[in-house]
Amino acid sequence: MEGPIAELHTKWTRVHNKKRVKEVSILNKERKVVALAGASGYIGQNLINKLTQHSDIIALSRNVETKQDTDHIEWRSCDLYSLADAEKGLEGADIAVYLVHSMMPSAKLTQGTFEDMDVILADNFAQAAYKKGVKQIIYLSGIIPESQKELSRHLRSRLEVEKILGAYGVPVTTIRAGLIVGPRGSSFPILKKLVKRLPFMALPKWTKTKTQPIALPDVIGAMDKSIGNETVENRSIDVGGPEVMTYETMMKKLARVMGRKPAAIDVPFLTIGLSKLWVRLVTGSSKEMVYPLIESLVHPMVTHSKNKVEGISEGKVTFEEAAKEALEKEERSSSGKKRLRPVASVQHDVRSVQRIPLPQGHSADWIGKYYVKWLEKILNPWVKTTVDDAHCCKVGIIFQKIPLLELTYSAERSTEDRALYYISGGSLADSSKNVRGRLEFRKIPEKEEAIVAIHDYMPSLPWFFYKYTQAKAHLVVMALFRKHLEKWGTSEPSYRIHA
Repeated sequence: MEGPIAELHTKWTRVHNKKRVKEVSILNKERKVVALAGASGYIGQNLINKLTQHSDIIALSRNVETKQDTDHIEWRSCDLYSLADAEKGLEGADIAVYLVHSMMPSAKLTQGTFEDMDVILADNFAQAAYKKGVKQIIYLSGIIPESQKELSRHLRSRLEVEKILGAYGVPVTTIRAGLIVGPRGSSFPILKKLVKRLPFMALPKWTKTKTQPIALPDVIGAMDKSIGNETVENRSIDVGGPEVMTYETMMKKLARVMGRKPAAIDVPFLTIGLSKLWVRLVTGSSKEMVYPLIESLVHPMVTHSKNKVEGISEGKVTFEEAAKEALEKEERSSSGKKRLRPVASVQHDVRSVQRIPLPQGHSADWIGKYYVKWLEKILNPWVKTTVDDAHCCKVGIIFQKIPLLELTYSAERSTEDRALYYISGGSLADSSKNVRGRLEFRKIPEKEEAIVAIHDYMPSLPWFFYKYTQAKAHLVVMALFRKHLEKWGTSEPSYRIHA
């Protein structure tokens, strides 16, 4: 079947399968409903196989067109950058599992750090979990050193996400793991490529750092034992394998498993900065993935006794056993028949995320309204900016009737901690595609900071021209606004505006 008939049949099948999942869940009331964010990822796919033995799964993913529902799995399309999507995704869930990170950009143009994007993803998930009555959140994070001073960006972000997930009252169980040994993922494949491709092992200073790798099945088991376990609610649990070793020892063990005996040479002058470039060059991995991981290697990734829970923390599989199993699975997978994946259509959307200070005593909703008033002050008279009584904003050029951008304030979706504006029109927005474009101001829980973010914006300008004009102009405006707010806390700004 092809064309409209095939499309109709696919939709009918998906609706029928969703109905069947709900019916099975009703008949099996002892089975919990677990929503899994990041279900199509490396950890998520393995966790689904484990959880379906006793739970019904709501599998959340941005792209579910190629996924098939079963008796115990319902796939739901969910973009966690959208609070509305997160709320729909967690509808009906008892437990929610969070396996999400933003180190890989999801838009054609992404402005901002992965740390700030992680704030939005976690905050949407936590708010949605609270609104939908989720009883527990399970979060997979990294081992945090005892001294939390000068953490790497990656670990600092993981810790911030952990706090945000628990900020709305839903009990959180955090499983903290170091390097997870499995056939895919991030850290282990990078390590494997280093051992495989280098004629000799260059050993920077960070290879002397201690780590406690853990096998993928042990991590999956720890998460499974935590689901619905009230004794581990609001706890951070360190999990690790049976061996503590240095990265140097781990690389040598992996070389032995791979049947290689490369010479090892100490290179103490190879700093973290140079190591990032070196590892990226050798492995061919993206800088978005390599850089944060390498920066974290200066910290010992070893479990702490105070964060251990008997029966959950202790991994049983040795590193060499886990590495051998991972390599064999990868070999079987690569030697099997390769599936042709459909090429996703390229969407020329924009995501721009910046962190700004939030003046003491003020809300995110206030700062959103203040921002559009500030635009009117800072851009006039060169740019014509008007704000009406409903806080809707039009930005245009003098003598031109059609505005460049129109921002419509959503009173229904805004709260004290979040102001939402839809990009509703203007000559700089592609009106035929800009259906989800929005600007939001969001307070970071327990901090006097806020996130300003543009999501799903579809510009009308030719892409190359947009990237080096309008996109750059937005960053300049945000930098000026950040400086304006920074002066607020230290000294009186040159002017203040009544929002």
